[in-house]
Amino acid sequence: MKTLDFGQTVITLAALLLAANTAPQAPAPAPAAPAPVATVPADPALWVVKDKDTAIYLFGTVHALKPNLSWFDSAVRKAFDASGQLVLEIPLPTPEQAQKVIGPLAMDPTGPTLTQKLPEKSRAAYAAALAKLGVPAAALDRFEPWFAAVTMSQISLQKAGYSAADGAEMALDAAAKAAGKPVTGLETLEQQLGYFHDLPQADQIAFLLESVKDLDKFDTTINAMVDKWKAGDAEGLSKLMNEDLTGQKNLYKVLLVDRNARWATWIDSRMKTPGTVFIAVGAGHLAGKDSVQAQLAKHRIVATRIRY
Repeated sequence: MKTLDFGQTVITLAALLLAANTAPQAPAPAPAAPAPVATVPADPALWVVKDKDTAIYLFGTVHALKPNLSWFDSAVRKAFDASGQLVLEIPLPTPEQAQKVIGPLAMDPTGPTLTQKLPEKSRAAYAAALAKLGVPAAALDRFEPWFAAVTMSQISLQKAGYSAADGAEMALDAAAKAAGKPVTGLETLEQQLGYFHDLPQADQIAFLLESVKDLDKFDTTINAMVDKWKAGDAEGLSKLMNEDLTGQKNLYKVLLVDRNARWATWIDSRMKTPGTVFIAVGAGHLAGKDSVQAQLAKHRIVATRIRY
């Protein structure tokens, strides 16, 4: 499912949107603990950008995980503890905060229904995918196509045993707040939802239908992604996440390339202020030819992989 490709933009927000009762089948995420219980080894990739008085760590995350992964230890924990600030893709909103901005961006209360917007030849497959997930056929008809894809992804993750409540952002956010570290975002909730809402209808529909097509291999795909992440195989993870996106050039540009370029500019500016910062963004943003590190190179900034 391509809804896995954009990390916090989809997975964490999907959990929050569902918790806000804006979509069907919407259990709220469980409260996050400060850190996972260390039972399953995991050593995900970590980079650092440094000058004489500033250090910025770049940590690639998978945003919905199963419990009891020991990723928040070793070099990752050391870097986090040394940092005075946590920066996520967005500061995590409460369900109530999310609900205030969802309606006009996720819903389409007038005009043709979502089912009617789909090509006639694709409607049966879409209905079958919803049925497999336990969602009534017309339940998402007043939502935009992108949000239907998000909802399908979130429900699929829950069925596979994954939860944003066990994901990296929730654990990092809780740990930062417990330690009194400020938590900020590279983007806002409105921006992240807006990226999807502003996509042309044709791109949104292609996004949804790709999710429908990939539904049967969802478990295999997410398990393979997490295995690559646990092993610190950033390039392997990137290939799994982004390999098909070149066929959807607008989606790839809006949701990956343009954002990575803006984040690199933010890092370049932040390097002018002394201190240590821990940045956590989706792992797909930190690998491949258009990664944040590749964008940093355009600013003549080198990100060094921390081996541990």
